[in-house]
Amino acid sequence: MADSTVTFSELRDELREFVRERDWERFHNPKDLAMALSVEASELLEHFLWRGPAASIRTPARRQAIADELADVLIYGLHIANALDIDLSEAVLHKIAMSAEKYPTDRFKGRAREPGEGGRP
Repeated sequence: MADSTVTFSELRDELREFVRERDWERFHNPKDLAMALSVEASELLEHFLWRGPAASIRTPARRQAIADELADVLIYGLHIANALDIDLSEAVLHKIAMSAEKYPTDRFKGRAREPGEGGRP
């Protein structure tokens, strides 16, 4: 399986089945899932703490550990989408459109901040 061949829908179905087989539906409420996602995001962040960007992914083992934590974050995001019946493709495309409107290319190309704001671009 690869990103180019697996859909959000297929991943969500896999996770629904995984949860159903273990009778975990009762534990999968949006609040607890969001809290679990936050914990997993923190575990992902730990791999970058006090290291330069290149050092964080220098070894295959470190890169795999990051991939595992990123997968956990995505899995909990998918669980939340299942619990709230959110169409992720629609939500992501909507958010991209909102960001494009908020950060137009003519003002933000090559910049992380609004022109004229202090700090680094």
